[in-house]
Amino acid sequence: MDFPPSPKVERDGEKEASLSSVTNGGKTTLAKNLQKHLPNCSVISQDDFFKPESEIETDKNGFLQYDVLEALNMEKMMSAISCWMENPRHSLVSTDRGGAEETPILIVEGFLLFNYKPLDTIWSRSYFLTIPYDECKRRRSTRVYEPPDPPGYFDGHVWPMYLKHRQEMESITWEVVYLDGTKSEEDLFSQVYEDLIQELAKSVGK
Repeated sequence: MDFPPSPKVERDGEKEASLSSVTNGGKTTLAKNLQKHLPNCSVISQDDFFKPESEIETDKNGFLQYDVLEALNMEKMMSAISCWMENPRHSLVSTDRGGAEETPILIVEGFLLFNYKPLDTIWSRSYFLTIPYDECKRRRSTRVYEPPDPPGYFDGHVWPMYLKHRQEMESITWEVVYLDGTKSEEDLFSQVYEDLIQELAKSVGK
């Protein structure tokens, strides 16, 4: 895949955080909880950029190849991120105190954020939720997808692609905070929220 250039914009004290995981790892729920509690926080979801089913390739087993970068319109997603970075303060809620409360935050959540090179230089903070095979398969079975998962899809496509992408992540040169996705929503929220608040405090103190 040919990669477009990374966004080149003036940074104005904003923070961009990535939140990734295997399918059904809890990233979307966590991102929404953070958005509710962090002032001036926006969320972009990678799932919003899937290509139409007619453009998704199939493998030799007839499985639709959804768990690969080629199934996503990453250029469109990069454009959305660039638009936010160019004007991160458009929805800023001003406070009398200033400081961390006035730092715009963008959380990008998705299952393939660390495997797309143009995003490498964007993140101020990176998180990855992990869950074991059995729990992932159980959660996947409770979800309704369109098109629905055919028999054998999880073991024949979803999990192998996850393992492939996790192996690719071993070459990452920046810090990724790994989270235990089997913890409660409240515990995960508290851990990431406190970490982000500390990160914001550092930037304000500079």
